[in-house]
Amino acid sequence: MMIIGCDFHPGFQQIAFVDQETGEYGERRLSHPVEAEQFYRSLAGRQVRIGAEATGNFRWFRQLMDELGQEFLLGMRRRSGHRIRASRRPTSGMPGTF
Repeated sequence: MMIIGCDFHPGFQQIAFVDQETGEYGERRLSHPVEAEQFYRSLAGRQVRIGAEATGNFRWFRQLMDELGQEFLLGMRRRSGHRIRASRRPTSGMPGTF
């Protein structure tokens, strides 16, 4: 499985990744939408988990993840005491929260 953490910005995203099968890891800056779409399409057919903080306009990115069938976790900051909650955005039969 490849795990990707995504810091989403209006014109680019900064990612950190680790491939648990090969041990490869690193960081990349992907411009939107062309470079980012090429990168994620290159992962088609692999098991990938992508996490991002809920921020900005990333509807096109969510639609791409749904199209590719990739697991997408969306962190949402909600203060209730000192807890920060995260939700899993449903895609094709995935549960709505975790």
